[in-house]
Amino acid sequence: MDNGVIQKPGFDWYRIENETWSSLNENELKEVSIAGKQIGILKQKEKLHAFAANCPHAGVPLCSGWLDAQGRIVCPKHKFRFDPANGRNTSGEGYKLYTYASVVRGNELWVYMSGGTF
Repeated sequence: MDNGVIQKPGFDWYRIENETWSSLNENELKEVSIAGKQIGILKQKEKLHAFAANCPHAGVPLCSGWLDAQGRIVCPKHKFRFDPANGRNTSGEGYKLYTYASVVRGNELWVYMSGGTF
């Protein structure tokens, strides 16, 4: 499965276990485990977003935060905001949230990521 993603050594597609497209609620932040790593996922405007589970600034779980009126992830600790589509810090502090390529196949959720550590 390439889905238009440039293939990288050490990376592969992983199916998210115990979650399906139909089980996700729109605009609900959810933390899941894939290949031994915690990542956040979000169903937003009929698109699946996958991102690092913890804030790149403070390390707190982003899925304990919320979405603002523009659909950006808000960190619960310092209220930094991140665009779930590209990880851009939209509140101006200069941090970047790591994001992953993700797709929905049928009702299954897939994320493109490294099998190693980060």
